[in-house]
Amino acid sequence: MAMLATRRACRVRNRAPAPVQLTAEHLIREARECHSNDGRCLRQESKKRRIADADELAEHRLERRARFEALVRRDGNGLGGGSDASAVWLRYARWEESAGDPARARSVYERALGGAAPGYRDHGVWIRYAQFEARGGRVGHARNVLDRAVAVLPRVDRLWLEYIRMEELLGAVDNARVLLERWIEWRPDAAAWDAYAAFELRHGEVDRARAVHERHAAAHPCADVFIRFADFETNLNNLDRARRVYEEAASLLAAAGGNDGTALLLAAFADFEERCGEPDRARVIYNQALHDEPPEPRAEDLRGKLLSLEKRFGDRHGIEDGIVTKRRSQYEHAVTTNPLSYDAWFDLIRLEESVSAGKANQIRDLYKRAVSNVPPAPAEKRHWRRYIYLWINYGLFEELNAQDVQRARGVYRECLNTIPHKKFSFSKIWIMAAELEIRDKNLAAARRILGNAIGVAPKPKLFRRYIEIELLLGNVDRCRILSQKFIECAPTNCHAWTSYAELEKKLGETDRARCIYDLAVAQPALETPELVWKEYIQFEIDAGELDRARQLYERLLGRTQHLKVWASYAEFEATACSGGAALVENAEEMAERVRRCRAVFQRGDEHFRACADPAIKEARAMLLREWLSKEAAFRGLGNVELVKKKMPRMVKRKRSLFADGNAGEGSEEFVDYIFGDEDDAMAAAGFQLLEAAYEWKNHSAHAVV
Repeated sequence: MAMLATRRACRVRNRAPAPVQLTAEHLIREARECHSNDGRCLRQESKKRRIADADELAEHRLERRARFEALVRRDGNGLGGGSDASAVWLRYARWEESAGDPARARSVYERALGGAAPGYRDHGVWIRYAQFEARGGRVGHARNVLDRAVAVLPRVDRLWLEYIRMEELLGAVDNARVLLERWIEWRPDAAAWDAYAAFELRHGEVDRARAVHERHAAAHPCADVFIRFADFETNLNNLDRARRVYEEAASLLAAAGGNDGTALLLAAFADFEERCGEPDRARVIYNQALHDEPPEPRAEDLRGKLLSLEKRFGDRHGIEDGIVTKRRSQYEHAVTTNPLSYDAWFDLIRLEESVSAGKANQIRDLYKRAVSNVPPAPAEKRHWRRYIYLWINYGLFEELNAQDVQRARGVYRECLNTIPHKKFSFSKIWIMAAELEIRDKNLAAARRILGNAIGVAPKPKLFRRYIEIELLLGNVDRCRILSQKFIECAPTNCHAWTSYAELEKKLGETDRARCIYDLAVAQPALETPELVWKEYIQFEIDAGELDRARQLYERLLGRTQHLKVWASYAEFEATACSGGAALVENAEEMAERVRRCRAVFQRGDEHFRACADPAIKEARAMLLREWLSKEAAFRGLGNVELVKKKMPRMVKRKRSLFADGNAGEGSEEFVDYIFGDEDDAMAAAGFQLLEAAYEWKNHSAHAVV
C-alpha cells in the first residue's frame, strides 16, 4: 500500500495549458450547429476531398453514414423530434439514394416512419418516401406508402391529393375515384369536395361532378356550398339550373333561420341575375334580403350594392329609394348604438316623415321609440333640452299631420308627467298644451293647464303668456290678478312691474300705473332697476307731466350719479316742452330749455370735478363731449367756448403696481386727463409762487444795503 501511495504521489501531470482553450461559448455554438434545421454541421465537416479509388470511396461513405447515424441517435428521437429531426432523416435518405443504394434509403425512410421516430407525424416524409419509390419505378411500393400515410394521417389533405394525383398520372381513374370516396367518408372541408368535382370535370364526367356538388350541399347545407354549386352550373352555361340552385337554397336557408347565411346567398343570387342581364330580378332579391333584417355589416353591404344597381339600371325614383334606404340604415344604426343621441332620432324621424307621408302609425311608433329614451335621472336641464323637442315635434305631428287632437292632448299630458318639475320645468310645454286647448275651443281646460303651470313652475314666461291670452279675451280683472300674482312670485323681476304698469296705462288708469311705478322704484332690490326708472320717466313724459319727470330724475340722482343719468337728464331738458311731445318754435321756451340743459351739464361737471379717480375723470371727459355736441346743436343759443375751455387733453403717465410705490418693472402706463380749468388753476398757483419769490428777493436785497 505504501508503494502504491508513493507511485501515485510521484506521478507527474502535464499542467501546461492546452493549445485550444474550450469555453462554454464553444460548447453552446457546437450544440446549436448540430441542432440547426439545415444541417450546417454536416456541411462544415464534409470538406472537399479527392477520392482516388474505390476503397477511399467506401471509407468516405462509411464516415458520412456514421455521422448521420450519430445525428439520428441523438436524444433517442433524432434531434429532439419535430421538423428538425425529419429534415435530418430526409437528408440521410437522399444521401443514401444519391449514393446508389436504394435499399439503404428505403431502410432510412422506414426507420424515420417508425414508432420511435417522429417522422410518421410529418406528411412531408411520407410524400418524399412515395416519390422516392415512384422515381425508382416501384409503383406498388409507392401505393403502399401512401395508403399507409392516409391511414395514419387521414386529416391531411395533401396526402390525399398526392395519392390521387399519382393514380391519375398512372391512368388509374377508378382507383383515384375510390380514393376520393374514401376521403369523403372522413367528412373533410370544402376543398375535398371541390377536388372531387374538379377531378370529374377533368375526365368529362359532368353528371358525376354535379352529383358531387349535390352530395356536398346535402352534407353541408350552407351558403358557401350552394354558391359553389351555382357557380359550377354557371360556368357550364346552365343558367336555369344555377337559378334553380339559388332558389332552392334560399328557401332551405330561410326555413333554417340563418339570416347571415341567407343574406350572403341572396347577395350572390342578385349578382348572378345582374350578370345575366336581369336587373329587375336582382332588385327584387336585394329588397327581399333587406326585408329579412340581416346583421348590420351584411345589411350595409346589401344596401350599397342595391344603390349601385339603381344608379346603373334604375330611374330617379329607384335611386332616391336606394339613398333613403341607406340613410335609414345609418340612422337606425346610430340610434341603436346610442339611444340618447337625440339628433340621430331627429334625422331618422325627419327622413320617415318625408318619405312616409301617409303612414301615420309608422311615424307614431318611431316617435314613441324616441321619447322612451328618457335622459338619466341625475341629468341637468341642459341634457333635457333636445329631448323635450322630441315631445314638441310629436305633439305637432299628431295635431297638424295626423289631425288627431285627442292624441296630441295625450302627448302633452304624458310629456308633462315625464318632466321632473321638482327639479326643473319647461314653460314651452305648458304654453303649447294650453294653446292646443284654445285652438280646440276649450278655454276652461287651457286656464286649468296654465293655472297648474303657475302653481308648479311660476316662470315669467308663463305669466306673460297667460296675461296676453286673458288680455286678448278682454278679461281685465284676470289680467290684474295674474299681474299681482306675478309680482308676488317674482318681486325682483322688473318686467313684472313694468308689464303691470303698461297694462294699466293701456286701460287709461294713469293713477294706477303711477302707483305701480312708485312701488317698483321703492323696492330695495331689483334685477335691472334702470329699466324701471326709464319706463317710469318715459311714462311721465308721455303723460305731459314734465315736473314729475324732473322730480324722478332728481330722485334717481339721489341714488346714483352715473354718467348716463346726467346725459339722459340733460337730453330731457333739451327736448322737453310744456305743450306736448312736439317741439315748439318759441324763442323764450327754447332759451329756457337751453338754460335748463346747461344747468344739468354744469351740475354733472361739478360733481365729477370733485373726484380725482381716473375712472371719474374719464366719465367727466365723456360728459364734456356730450355737452359740447349739445351746445353745438343749440346753434345761436349755444355757448361752445364755455365747454371748450373745460375740454381735457390726454397724457400718458406711469403708476406703480405695488402698494409701496416702488417704480421700475412693477409699473404700467395709463391715460390721464388734464382739463382746461385745471390748467388755469395750476398756472395761477405758479404765478403766485413766482410773485412770492420776487418779493422775498427784493426784501433780502434791501436788508443787505
